[in-house]
Amino acid sequence: MTDDPTPDQMEHMARTLEGTGRYRVLRPLTPRTLSEYPKEAGTRLGMFLDLETTGLSAAKDEIIEFGIVPFVYTLDGRILGALEPFSRLREPSCPIPPQITELTGITPAMVAGQSVTPEEVEHFVAPASLIIAHNANFDRKFAERFAPAFTTKPWACSMRDVDWAAEGYEGRKLSYLGMQAGFWFDGHRAVDDCQAGIAILDRDLPVSGRRALGVLLENARQIRCRIWAENAPYEYKDMLRQRGYRWNDGTDGNPRAWSISLPEEQVEAELAFLSAEVFARPVELPVTRITPWDRFSTRC
Repeated sequence: MTDDPTPDQMEHMARTLEGTGRYRVLRPLTPRTLSEYPKEAGTRLGMFLDLETTGLSAAKDEIIEFGIVPFVYTLDGRILGALEPFSRLREPSCPIPPQITELTGITPAMVAGQSVTPEEVEHFVAPASLIIAHNANFDRKFAERFAPAFTTKPWACSMRDVDWAAEGYEGRKLSYLGMQAGFWFDGHRAVDDCQAGIAILDRDLPVSGRRALGVLLENARQIRCRIWAENAPYEYKDMLRQRGYRWNDGTDGNPRAWSISLPEEQVEAELAFLSAEVFARPVELPVTRITPWDRFSTRC
């Protein structure tokens, strides 16, 4: 009987396979951790958040798992390491749909008797300078409904705040990004997804050569504006959609209209386009200014 290969021997085999140019080897995700917050000037505490829920509606569905991983980063986008995570299950007031159990692996038995209070979550996230989620448009709405302290934090989205396609990635799902970054992980449990997101942001992008977190921070700091094309003629809906507008049905308290989010400096030109090409007359349209404290929330 031969002994099992050591980690060094396995890494040598992986490098040998990769060296042929015929193989790509995925390594298991190994989070880079810190035992304590380093006393280093110019550092900030970010928190990567992932939620598992009973469904897609933040108005009626409930959180069944919290995963929050704090990590230390520098203002130029270097990640120094992750700290002890917050990982909790929560029993909802309604049954977990079978398709959610199939997707997440979370069963009714696992959450039975488990609880999380808003105060616990708010105490944990209080020191955070930034909250990041992969699809923050989903997670932020659930998080704010559960714990209002999330409304006081700036947010960023690891799915949208990096142009992954321009960097040669074939998709934006965490599993795809991880594979192209060279690692695999057990997905769809909240903390695992958070650790994967941090690891992806800690890599240099293949085309620009920039650190992914640095790109995310730059984009997240931008002030954007949402233009609401209220009462746009119906026959222009396809043009608006192709231009990047999305329909809002008004149930979130915002206008029932097509809307688009743009950098602040592009608003004047877009309003001129709408007046000339869609409304065929000068119009005054609602414009919502979006800061990192409002992005991905129901407020914009």
